[in-house]
Amino acid sequence: MPNFDQRSPLAIIKGVWIRFLSILTNFTFPYFVTVACHRMRGVKVGKKTHICRGAYLDDHSPQLIEIGKGVGITQGVVIICHQRDLTNYRPGMYAIDCPFKLGRVVIKDGAHIGIGAIIMPGVTIGEGAVIGAHSVVTHDIPPYCVAVGSPAKVIRTFGDKEQNKQ
Repeated sequence: MPNFDQRSPLAIIKGVWIRFLSILTNFTFPYFVTVACHRMRGVKVGKKTHICRGAYLDDHSPQLIEIGKGVGITQGVVIICHQRDLTNYRPGMYAIDCPFKLGRVVIKDGAHIGIGAIIMPGVTIGEGAVIGAHSVVTHDIPPYCVAVGSPAKVIRTFGDKEQNKQ
């Protein structure tokens, strides 16, 4: 990631625009206006997807977020596509001096993300998966399951023959 003084004027204007739209999403109503603002920021959003006001979708690289059709993203959800790369971090260094590493976040059709959940970079959430409130998703989640906790773990899978007998 280049320093601010190394970015072109066009890149700076684009960054300001993305952050302006991010702030605007907190004041939009109804939900489809919020979704439209996220699309203008570069987030790929499918039809019939609801994104609540107060959800934070990465300002650094919103183009790395892909949300399918019929997805529900609730209040306070955080989806980020960048984090510090601590590979070369050593005593005496400042963590803030470590570069960012980027990762695409994909949320497949019909998934539901519970209140206050955090989705980390490089994660794919499977079709129809449900992420519990305040869960931290650090790895891929399979389709049609419920995942909760920090880090999120699958606690139930839908469509399992064993569970259908109960």
